[in-house]
Amino acid sequence: MRASLAIAAAATIVLGLAARAQDMPPVPAFLDETASAGLSHVFGGDWEFIVGGGAAAFDCSGDLKPEIFLAGGVNSARLWRNDSPTGGALRMTAIPDSGLELTQVVGAYPLDIDSDGLTDLVVLRVGENQLMRGLGDCRFAPANADWGFDGGDAWSTAFSAMWEAGQTWPTLAIGNYIDRHQDMFPWGSCTDNWLSRPAGQGFAAPLPLLPSFCALSMLFTDWDRSGTPDLRVSNDREYYKGGQEQLWRMEPGAAPVLWTEAEGWAQLRIWGMGIASTDLNDDGYPEYFLTSMADNKLQSLTDLPPSGPPRPGFADIAYQLGAIAQRPYVGGDVHPSTAWHAQFGDTNNDGRADLFIAKGNVSDMPDFAIRDPDNLLLQRPDGSFAEAGDLAGLADMRSGRGAMLADFNLDGWLDLVVVNRNDAAALYRNTGAVGGHWWQVRLAQTGANRDGIGAWVEMRQGMRTQRIEVTSGGGHASGGLGWLHFGLGALAGAADLPQARVIWPDGVATDWADISPDGLAIWSRQDGLSEWAPPE
Repeated sequence: MRASLAIAAAATIVLGLAARAQDMPPVPAFLDETASAGLSHVFGGDWEFIVGGGAAAFDCSGDLKPEIFLAGGVNSARLWRNDSPTGGALRMTAIPDSGLELTQVVGAYPLDIDSDGLTDLVVLRVGENQLMRGLGDCRFAPANADWGFDGGDAWSTAFSAMWEAGQTWPTLAIGNYIDRHQDMFPWGSCTDNWLSRPAGQGFAAPLPLLPSFCALSMLFTDWDRSGTPDLRVSNDREYYKGGQEQLWRMEPGAAPVLWTEAEGWAQLRIWGMGIASTDLNDDGYPEYFLTSMADNKLQSLTDLPPSGPPRPGFADIAYQLGAIAQRPYVGGDVHPSTAWHAQFGDTNNDGRADLFIAKGNVSDMPDFAIRDPDNLLLQRPDGSFAEAGDLAGLADMRSGRGAMLADFNLDGWLDLVVVNRNDAAALYRNTGAVGGHWWQVRLAQTGANRDGIGAWVEMRQGMRTQRIEVTSGGGHASGGLGWLHFGLGALAGAADLPQARVIWPDGVATDWADISPDGLAIWSRQDGLSEWAPPE
């Protein structure tokens, strides 16, 4: 009897795997090149570093290949120069004197704050946050005093930036967590979030965003395509009292105000940790994936009146699309998962955005999974998702936190770096073994906001249009700046040949232009679209 039950169970597993394989989109192959690439780093710490652990990807060497910056917690943060050959194995060289060797770092976001053509870095810390001015050749210097920026003395865990209409300097939003001095009883001790608006060649005194509910992610996003981004804030229900997720209306020159239930905003309370956004259903409006403990959300805008602007009414479609990712899918742990950084990106270049999620227990919480693998959810043609983290080589059981999908060797395939708490970071090369075409573009304009934060890039093929909103913020303490990546699929015929256009932050749209598949391009507002090849 026992033998027959075992045989039946084995047959069920085999049938399940076979069905999964038939229903699976092309699975990318990620190769762990952490050691061979020369990347060795640990985000460490106890109480004040249970959250955070961010990664940043941006070019500071001038070759347009993204470097890697990793938060260290109690350890020193570190910057790595990207020495990867184009299309080859990943190679990273630690820079010992970049100026970014700070301790108490939680996360970081790249941004050209002063629009001088050199990327700066917003560094979130336990203590004073630092705006680090890019000097060129991957060297940085503190700029808080020169730019009038108040870095505070809080436990900062979230960030986003945008350029408001008529401004030549960005508006910065800083999200702060609990009162770090209340470690014996932190509940109800959420500290104020801050909004730093421009004043001359720098920033005015920070404006508190009240109420504040222990933010772990923020994103300026044009959710209604009005041309004016609002500020979405994801908050941790573990510590607030009477809080919820938030959406701040941002009108130029006016104080931010919260969207209300009367205006369509529905109360939502989760252990909010990260925000990822993309237009999944090609309707022109972004969807939002919100990470949490077990109860991850995928929200889609549904309040679309027949006339007039949309209202901020969202429906959760995570369950129906198979994107809830609430429990470990391998490893045998049946407890609920804990999700942190989330990011959309077409990892198999089939023309549909996939979703990576970094997972990891907060700190040995017994009611949540200890063995909690990272997820790679591949999007099927019908819009649903299939779990492929184990098949792709990404089912890491370490305690993940921040991460970044980025093409580090400029071969058209999205690679991945993941920060693990109190353990070694991991660097994976996407080997591009599954076929599929791609296109990558960087935006550029003269004057303020050189990288086009707030623009939309649209790429159409036949009846489909993919859209990427150029944002700064979101994720979990992790941000990127540079190449925008589109998968193009198989390009079976003339109907699949792609065209693209840019809608710049002020609403001015370019004409549709033919693009060259499997190529890199610079789209300059002044000079138009031009192909670009990495130096040998």
